[in-house]
Amino acid sequence: MPIRAVTTDFDLDLIESLARLHIYALALTRNGDRADDLVQQTVLKALAGRESFRPGTNFTGWIFRIQRNEFISELRRNRPSDDVLGEAGDRLSVPAAQEEGLVLREFLGAFRQLTGEAREALLLARLDGWSYRQIADRSGIAVGTVKSRISRGRSTLKRMLDPPALPPGRLQQSVTDIACPSTERPHLL
Repeated sequence: MPIRAVTTDFDLDLIESLARLHIYALALTRNGDRADDLVQQTVLKALAGRESFRPGTNFTGWIFRIQRNEFISELRRNRPSDDVLGEAGDRLSVPAAQEEGLVLREFLGAFRQLTGEAREALLLARLDGWSYRQIADRSGIAVGTVKSRISRGRSTLKRMLDPPALPPGRLQQSVTDIACPSTERPHLL
């Protein structure tokens, strides 16, 4: 089979999805190497199944479903087989999946609030592994500007995703303020 040039809509959509696939893979695996492997497996499955994709439908939904299914299949393949309870243990306990979705949603919401330049610099540096010099040359700016954008982007994300904790006494007061109106405050010891 001859190698085709990357000119089809399918190929372009796949290339444009790589950064977002990697972010989602990081959220699922919480490990950079496993995330890289998951993205690679997803791309291979998508290329192998490209005939099953119907043009004009939601390509992003299709590719993310492939990645999710591949992640679940990997979990099943790597499940320990010496489980004492066997199938009964699987029915007794189901791991919560909500947290991963919430974490990803929270991250993407914060990431979208960054400036376009900060998003681009962070993606190129962290996901694609570009050096500051490569990013600066691509963008036509100074290396110091790239460093500044990445630093500001990271600190903004950290501030948005890790709000400052309340002092111990303040936490109880905040919970009380929410739970009981000022006229119904219980007496705290």
